[in-house]
Parts: sequence; structure tokens; C-alpha cells
Amino acid sequence: MALPLCAIALATGLAACQQLPPLGERTQTTALTSAEARSTPLGKAVAAELATHPDFTGIDPLANPLDAFASRVALVRNAQRTLDVQYYIWRNDLTGTLLLEELREAADRGVRVRLLLDDNGIPSSLDSTLAALNGHPNIEVRLFNPFVTRKPKAIGFLTDFSRLNRRMHNKSLTADGVATILGGRNIGDEYFGATDGVVFADLDVLAIGPAATDVANDFDRYWASASSFPASQILPYTAPDALATLDRDALAARTDPAAQEYIESLRKTTDVRRLLDGTLPLEWAKTQLVSDDPAKALGTAPKETLILSQLHEIVGDPHRELDLVSPYFVPGEVGTQYFTQLAAKGVTVRVLTNSLEATDVSAVHSGYARRRVALLKGGVELFELQRAAGTSKATGKGAGSGPFGSTGSSLHAKTFAVDAERVFVGSVNFDPRSANLNTELGLVIDSPVLATQIEKAFWTRVPQLAYQAHLDENGKLYWTRLSDDTVIRYDTEPNTTWNQRLSVWFFSILPIEWLL
Repeated sequence: MALPLCAIALATGLAACQQLPPLGERTQTTALTSAEARSTPLGKAVAAELATHPDFTGIDPLANPLDAFASRVALVRNAQRTLDVQYYIWRNDLTGTLLLEELREAADRGVRVRLLLDDNGIPSSLDSTLAALNGHPNIEVRLFNPFVTRKPKAIGFLTDFSRLNRRMHNKSLTADGVATILGGRNIGDEYFGATDGVVFADLDVLAIGPAATDVANDFDRYWASASSFPASQILPYTAPDALATLDRDALAARTDPAAQEYIESLRKTTDVRRLLDGTLPLEWAKTQLVSDDPAKALGTAPKETLILSQLHEIVGDPHRELDLVSPYFVPGEVGTQYFTQLAAKGVTVRVLTNSLEATDVSAVHSGYARRRVALLKGGVELFELQRAAGTSKATGKGAGSGPFGSTGSSLHAKTFAVDAERVFVGSVNFDPRSANLNTELGLVIDSPVLATQIEKAFWTRVPQLAYQAHLDENGKLYWTRLSDDTVIRYDTEPNTTWNQRLSVWFFSILPIEWLL
């Protein structure tokens, strides 16, 4: 009898320790008004272009990881009034340290910095740094859906799983309410090619105009939401010299030989600098922001406010073709029906996702694998990115080629094109988690130019970079890839071991699809 009572007492104690503090009063801040944004140096620099393209958004795709990093830094350095920064993951690594130091230096020169981070995506090793930054008079840090116990955070899932299972997956950085960078990249070395491990092929866009204003206003929704807690309420006390530690870490990062390509990229002419001097070629298009109601993180958002409902309302159903790129593609029963019904109507449906050898989450791959045969039988074309497609180092030769970013080792871009007319770029994976649990953000861009780039990639580059899945006459799966115009066939998932395949099979029989 004593053991069950001890277990009950322990569970009760853990639950009590996981109670969030009352939200209380928070500082009320908002994005700049349109007039205030126009009066900034950034606003004045793009005023003529915006006047020439009224009601249109200027779009610059950022596929190359070095360019994506350098453009973020350049945007931070050119901000004069505000920086609104929202991310799911922020690593305590080389690129994460450099970007935090840039935010701190912006605050030192008087820029108001609001940093909103999903608490599941930041390591506990960053707690003291974030607490110190939060003490800066021009910086406020808030944590979205935070964990109360800091080490180990995983304890929180044991007592408050239903809340902590919902995360803020949005990714954006907006300067002076004028220019924003959003898309698939989090902040970490693997997203900018600064690692010899998994390198993500990803896609962001730099945007100015109405869409940038919408992103700035959408940030306000999340900043003021009931899931956004001031860091001072969650993070433990930090030593007064924590900012000095950040300075030392940033100096060490800047002198690290591994960082030299990144430091050099900041000396070159970035897309942001070209934007400021009027030499950046932009794609001007009608563009709409799609974003979940932050109440989704509480499970209280109305269905019509969820991002997939917004996307369907804006984009509608494809009439000719749908080219979809999603690293975590878990269509489920409903999605499988939708895609196969489109194919039955004569719509060409092509999907690019990660192969088993390339994925960083095998459990998610199982959610795709269990639907693969049904999709193929229904006429959907499936392509799976090879892990070693091109170079494994995103900063090497060929980096950034194609609309999906570098020919790196694992796909992370989230985009789709409809009828070669409209394209989506954002944080949305086509899986149950993005649909029902996590909050998401992205842009729908009415641009035949960008949409055609994706369409052409499927016809040209994707067959060179990916395996294509097929069914033989007996309904058995096999894969092919092109190598110097020679077709190579695989009768098991390419370049995988039996235990990898066993792991995927095991996950596929578990009732976890709704979590993936």
C-alpha cells in the first residue's frame, strides 16, 4: 500500500510544481503605425518602390543558407525603431549566439526588441542569457507556452502533456514594421549550413509592403496572447555578468574558424543592402498572410481560424496541378482522400518529402509510409529527397540552387504551388500537428513566376535529387533514381538498414498519427 501512496504523492507534487504563475499585468506594446514605419530609414528606402506597386508585396526568395543568415543580420543592423522576432527553435550555438548578440547591439543603440520564443525550442543552457537580455531596458523576452521546471523540461510532459504538446511553430523577423523575413528556418547551425551533421534544405522569403505590415500586426496578437509569458515570470535569477558572458561567447564565435564563412557573408552585399540601395530585383505580387489564431495553443481557436481552413479558402482546389514540398508529410486518412480525389479528377499531384535515409524524425516518416501505397494507387506522384543529394555541406558548391534551398542532406522547406499561379511559403508541414496542434504562419503569393519555379523543379531538378516511389504490377513498393541518365532501382527503402525499416514499421502500427 505504501508504494502506490508514494506514487500518488509524487505525481501530486510534480503537478503542483508545474503550475504556471498568474499571467498578471504585462507591458503593453504594439507594432509601429504605418506613418511611423514610413518615417524610418528602412521605410524611406523602399518608399519609391512601394509607391510604384500599390497594394503589392515585394518578395525576394532566400534559398541559400548563407544569404538567409546574412540577410537576417543585415535587417537587424538596419533597424532603427523596432525588431519583432518570433521563433520556434533558437539554438545555443554559433549562429544562435551571433544573432542574439546582434539583437543586443541593436537594443544598445535604442531599438526596441521584442523576442518571442516557443519554450520547447530553446535549450535550458540559454535561460541565463535570455534572462539577462530581458533585463536590458530596450529588450523584452517572452516565452510561449512555457515549462515551469527548467531542468529537465521533459518532466512537464508527464504532468501537463495536453498543454505542452501544443507549440508555436511560427518563424519571422520584422524590422521597423517595414521588412520581414519568414519561412521554414529556425535559428540554429543546421538551418544555415554551419554544421557537418544534418544540414537542412530550406526556404525563406524577404518581404516588404502590405504583407510585412500584416506580419508585424500578427506578431502583436501572439505577443499579447494568453500563452505568452514574460521571461521574468519563468526564468530563474541570473547573475549580473550574464550579458558579459554573451559578449565573450559572441567574440569566441566570431574568431572561430568555423564561423569565417558567416562573418565573410556579412561583409558582402546582402539582399537587404541591395534592397536599401534599390538594386534588389523583387517579385511584386498580391500576397496574403495566413496565420493561426494563437488561441490554438490553448485548444480554443474556432475551426475557421485555423491555418488549413484559411489556405483552402484563399487558394481553393487545384484545377491542373499541385506541387507540394513538406519535410514532414503525414496526410492521414482525410489528406490521403483529398490528394487521391484530386488525382482522380485529372489534377497532377506531386509531393516531395524526405526519404527514410534523409529524415531526422523516423516516427514522422512512419506516418507517411503507412499512407504511401494508397497515395500511389490513387495516382499521386511521390518523390523522396536523397540524404546525400548534392553536397552535405550547405555552404559548399551548389548551395542554394533550386527553389528548395541548398542541395543539403535533409529537406526542411515548406512550400506548395497551385496551377503554376500561386505559391505558399511558411512554417506549415502537411501533418496533423501543423493542422491541429501547433500554431503556424506563412504567405500565399499570387506569382506565376515563383510558382513556375517550383513546377520546373519537379520536372528537372527533383528527379535528380530524389528517389521516386512506385508500385509494381503486384502492388509492391519500389524506388528509382536517376544517375547520369541511368535509372537505378531499389526494392527496399534506399540506403537504409533493416533496423531503420523495422523502427518505421513499429511506429506505423502505433496509434500516434494524430501526434505526428
